[in-house]
Amino acid sequence: MKLQTSFSNLLDLSEWKLTPYQILVLGFAGLILVGALFLMTPIASVTGQRLSFVDALFTATSAVCVTGLVVVDTGTYFSLFGQLVIIFLIQAGGLGIMTMATLMALIMRRKIQLRERLIMQEALNHMTVSGVVRLTQYIIMATFLIEFIGGTILAIRWYFDLGAKGIYFGYWHAISSFCNAGFDLFGNFSSLTHYVDDITVNLVVTTLIILGGIGFTVIFDVWDNRQWHNFSLHTKLVLTTSSVLLFVGTIIIFLLELNNPETLGELSWKGKILASYFQSVTPRTAGYNTIDIGKMQDASLFFTIILMFIGASPASTGGGVKTTTLGVMIAAIWALITGKNDAELFRRRINQNIIYKAFTVFFIAAALVIFVTMMMSISEKFSFLNILFEVVSAFGTVGLTTGITSSLTVHGKLWLIVTMFAGRVGPVTLALALALRSRKGAVQYPEGKVNIG
Repeated sequence: MKLQTSFSNLLDLSEWKLTPYQILVLGFAGLILVGALFLMTPIASVTGQRLSFVDALFTATSAVCVTGLVVVDTGTYFSLFGQLVIIFLIQAGGLGIMTMATLMALIMRRKIQLRERLIMQEALNHMTVSGVVRLTQYIIMATFLIEFIGGTILAIRWYFDLGAKGIYFGYWHAISSFCNAGFDLFGNFSSLTHYVDDITVNLVVTTLIILGGIGFTVIFDVWDNRQWHNFSLHTKLVLTTSSVLLFVGTIIIFLLELNNPETLGELSWKGKILASYFQSVTPRTAGYNTIDIGKMQDASLFFTIILMFIGASPASTGGGVKTTTLGVMIAAIWALITGKNDAELFRRRINQNIIYKAFTVFFIAAALVIFVTMMMSISEKFSFLNILFEVVSAFGTVGLTTGITSSLTVHGKLWLIVTMFAGRVGPVTLALALALRSRKGAVQYPEGKVNIG
C-alpha cells in the first residue's frame, strides 16, 4: 500500500518543484532517452547488430522531434520492432508529451490536476486553462481519425504495388505524414521519389502534412465556424500565411528547377507541377521529398532553407519559427513604415507583448542556427550551403537533407541532436526552462532614447 502511494506521488506533477517549461523539456528528453535505449537493442535491427548510442540517440531525437533526419536507412536497417518503436516515438512526439500523458490518464480514469492543466495549456499554446482537457480529447480523436482516413487511402494505393505490406506502409506513412515526421520505409534513403508523378500519393501525403502543420486550433475553428468572417484572428493569419507560402513556394520552385535535368527537367508537365507543389509543402516541416534534394539548384536550396526556417503553425505537429511569427513581424514592420501606432491584421490590433514575443522567437532561432552552423562548419567537411541546409532542417524539424546526414562526424550529429530538440520544444520554451524563476523588477527606470537604423 505504501509502495503504491509513493508511486502515485511520483506521478503527481504537483510534487515536483519544476516550472511547466521544465516539465515539458524533461518530458521530451525522457522519451528520447527511452526510445534510444530501445533502438539500441539487437531486436531493433534486421541483422541483430546493436546501433551505437549516438546513432540511436540521433534517431530517437529525430523521431520524437518529428524531424526525419536519419543516419541509418529506416526501411532497410530496422526490423519490424525497430520500425514500430520509431512510429510510436513519432506519434508521441507529434501529439506532444502532455497530450500523451492526458490520454493515459483518461484511459486510467485519473483526474487531471490544475498544475497538469497549466502545463497542457503551455504545451498546446492555449489562451486559457479553461477547456484545455476537452481540447486535448478533441486533438487525440481528430489525430487518429485523420491518420486513419489518410492511412486507408494510402494502404489501398500501395496494396496494388506491395501487396499486404502496402497496408502496413499506408498507415505507417500516414502517421509519419500527419505528424510532419518524414520518416519512410521505402529504403535506400529514397523517400517518395518513386511516386513523383502519382496524384494519389502526392495529394494524400501533402494534405496530411498541411493538416498536421496548420495546428489543431485552426482545424477545430474551421470545422466549428465554416465561414471566413467567423474565424478567429489566429485562424485567418495561419490560413492566409500558409496559403501564400504554398502558392509562392510552388511557383518559385517550378521556375527555378524547370530546366534542371536532375530534378524537374525530365518529368512530364503533370510531374513538374506535382513535384513543385510537393517540394513547396514539405519544407513546412514534413521532410518527405519526391525529387533528389541534393541535385537542386543553389537558389532552390536557399529558398527551401527560408521555407524550413518559417516552418508550420502554433499548436501543430511542426516546427520552425511558425507562420504567425512571420505574419506578426510583417504587420509590425508595415506599421512602422506607414507611420501607424499599432500593428494591425484583419482589422484587429496586435498586442505589443505578442510583437515582442514574435521578434524574440525569431532572434533566438536565428542565433541558434547561426551558432550551430558555425560549429558544424569547423567539424564537417561539406559546403557551407549544405551545412546550413542541414542545420535549418534540424531546427525546423523538417528532415530534408542534401544527403550528408549519414556522413556527419559524432560532433556534427550531437549538434543536430541539440538543434532538433530546441526546434521541437521551441526556442523560447527551452530558454525559459533553463532560466531561473522570473522576477519582476521592483523599480521602473525612466525612459531613454536610442537611435535605430
